[in-house]
Amino acid sequence: MSAISEEKYMSISPAEFFYKYREVAGFANPVKAFYQAVKELIDNALDATDMHGILPDVKISIERADEVQDYYKVTVEDNGIGIPPDVVPYAFGKVLFSSKYVMKQSRGMYGLGVKMVVLYAQMTTGRPVEVITSRENYRMIYYFKLRIDINKNEPVIIERGAWRKTHEWHGTIVSVTIEGDWSRAKQRILEYLSRTAIITPYASITLITPENEIVHYPRVTSTMPRPPRESKPHPQGIDLEMFKTLINNNSGELLEEFLISNFQSIGPSTARVLLNLAGIDLSKRLHDLTEEEVQKLFSIIKNYDKYRPPLTTSLSPLGREVLEAGLKRVFEPEFLYAVTRSPRSYEGHPFIVEAAISYGGGTPMSPQEQPIILRYANRVPLIYDESTDVVTQVVREDVNWESYMISFPAPIAIVVHICSTKIPFKGVGKESIADIPEIKREVKLAVMEIARELKHHLVRKAREKEMMRKVEVLAKYIPEVARSLATILGDNNSKSKVEAALARKLIEYISKKSGVSVEVIDSIVKSVEIGV
Repeated sequence: MSAISEEKYMSISPAEFFYKYREVAGFANPVKAFYQAVKELIDNALDATDMHGILPDVKISIERADEVQDYYKVTVEDNGIGIPPDVVPYAFGKVLFSSKYVMKQSRGMYGLGVKMVVLYAQMTTGRPVEVITSRENYRMIYYFKLRIDINKNEPVIIERGAWRKTHEWHGTIVSVTIEGDWSRAKQRILEYLSRTAIITPYASITLITPENEIVHYPRVTSTMPRPPRESKPHPQGIDLEMFKTLINNNSGELLEEFLISNFQSIGPSTARVLLNLAGIDLSKRLHDLTEEEVQKLFSIIKNYDKYRPPLTTSLSPLGREVLEAGLKRVFEPEFLYAVTRSPRSYEGHPFIVEAAISYGGGTPMSPQEQPIILRYANRVPLIYDESTDVVTQVVREDVNWESYMISFPAPIAIVVHICSTKIPFKGVGKESIADIPEIKREVKLAVMEIARELKHHLVRKAREKEMMRKVEVLAKYIPEVARSLATILGDNNSKSKVEAALARKLIEYISKKSGVSVEVIDSIVKSVEIGV
């Protein structure tokens, strides 16, 4: 008779989960982890600045930390709002602790990114994270050295200190030492910086590499998108558990007051309609609701279809001026055009799709039979998992580029930026956006609009080229025609003057009819005269 072993049951902390399954968060190997660590730190730096109306100055330093092992110290400094000293240990030492669990656009979503960097440092080099920070109205600068207690998911403070400011400074400096493959990760990191420079032309970004190379993207505009503002949840964007949590947190309120004060798009009249549809007394208080009434009211709220659309004050689209400035900063294209679509929503979450197109100039030649695609979500470049992204599907499968006069290979790049209070990523790594019908439709309409503008440009360019060809043909005959007419009209003494005057008149006439400048036609004529 075989022995039956007993199952062992236990729970693990969030920190332990991501420690064991770091691949889920994008830290699969020394190359991806290196890229992910730099990305997370820069994203935090930018969120601490531009999301609060501060023109970003971000400095990144990567230096070799060990001559034998592939250890690198990554330091990122920003001029952002800083972090209160009582919050610092949890902001860097407690997984899923964040200020971003609100209805407002932000680069991060899960309170995971920088903590995952700290965990990766612990599991590869064993070295703690170092943080220096201060806020604008503080007299002190604070220093922390800490790690994460993986079993408890709590910060462990190894060292802390403070000193008085000698000059006005606010922001945060974060240093971590991680294992990484710089030689293979370098290109990805540089690509990430280049794409970040496109989407944030109002930022000054400087990188110092382990080889002491300096990569600098200077600020090219002071125009910034307006910062997003926190908003209440939309009734169609909640689930039953969230609804119950809101009820428990406001248990003493009248139902009507609760609906008005906790949700956007619900005013007094809409609240009364919802409660009447649910058959619940308007004067009833939350703590008097039965489980059945909670379920019924939630069902009514979710299925009601006459709400106003979600507010977009929680979003911060870039706008046409910023997008075009970013593309000029990196590509200096022959033609560019940007569009910001009107706000839309999915499942109660507002979103805005922006798109831009860069053609010619310094725009790189597309290596495939499709445009280069630059994807962004809440201003964050998406580098990996391109093939599974909804933007890639639209650009490669849903748009017929031949109908827009584009034949590949071509110097063309498509930028698509999606901003929302909830980006529907396919995984915790946040590199690919899911195929949500509402988002896909807006992406397609945005890409088609910028493609039409490019087509208009190419049509004008083709017409100009054809006109130039005709002008060149006519210009070649101007000297001969002028000489012949001068022979007929003038005597030998004034022949050269008549010939020059006639040639000038012919040049001016062709210029007027063709739109080509007199100077250009004159240069063509002179090249014919000297036999060029």
